[in-house]
Amino acid sequence: MTVSGGLSAAMEAARATVAAQIAGAIGDAPGDLAAAMRYALAGGKGLRGFLVLESAALHGIAAHDAAPAAAAIEALHAYSLVHDDLPCMDDDDLRRGQPTVHRKWDEATAVLAGDALQTLAFGLVAEARCPDAARVALVTSLAQAAGLFGMVGGQAADIAAETATDPLTLDQITALQAGKTGALLTWSATAGALMAGADPGPLRSYGDKLGLAFQIADDILDVEGDAATVGKAVGKDAGAGKATFVSLLGLDEAKRRAAALVDEACAALSSYGERAETLRDAARFVIARRN
Repeated sequence: MTVSGGLSAAMEAARATVAAQIAGAIGDAPGDLAAAMRYALAGGKGLRGFLVLESAALHGIAAHDAAPAAAAIEALHAYSLVHDDLPCMDDDDLRRGQPTVHRKWDEATAVLAGDALQTLAFGLVAEARCPDAARVALVTSLAQAAGLFGMVGGQAADIAAETATDPLTLDQITALQAGKTGALLTWSATAGALMAGADPGPLRSYGDKLGLAFQIADDILDVEGDAATVGKAVGKDAGAGKATFVSLLGLDEAKRRAAALVDEACAALSSYGERAETLRDAARFVIARRN
């Protein structure tokens, strides 16, 4: 699938908005730590920041006001990738087609860069331009999405599964990935509603479906993709004997499941009518991407 012109332009604008916000936050700070942070933030699709800005726009919130929250989620996501790539985690050498942070510098710098990106994220989200109660809701929900019951908890469960006697069931891997991958995507999709004090329910449903479809697409890429296009090692899950959506469902059924989830994500936006068409395009892109 070729990214539609509207989606491509919106994602590029979101990346530029986030980059400007991040540049203002890190500035021209010298040294390896700041350099590693900038490096970790470079490249990527910027999907999470885009979702924040699009969900904000749906509720009449200007990009300038939502930019700190969009930059925050990209900084938090970058931190998670830096730490996931470490030898004590996934031990990856490539990320986005470039050496991982611990390979370009060293493990200590990677750990510290991840730590600094995480704290930067919470400093940024606290600067979102919205009523105080909405800002508190943003910060609190981001902590929940990132922590024990979200991304970090999902990563811990994923690591534990590698040495478990029995492989994960479909329900277990669905719950695991709802935290590890889905929680930050869902937060991104609901951020605009939270900033506006609106009902986040429709966007939460959209984000939940989108996050699961995104992970299934990742599992498919691990089977069908090549490292040069994907930008990281492929085939690692099968080599490690890990349970994935592909191993549990089969390749064809995994593709059908991802497509059905995208349909459900799009349907969840019905109350927004045509104004949410770019978000629907984003959901379709998630399962058609090559990296």
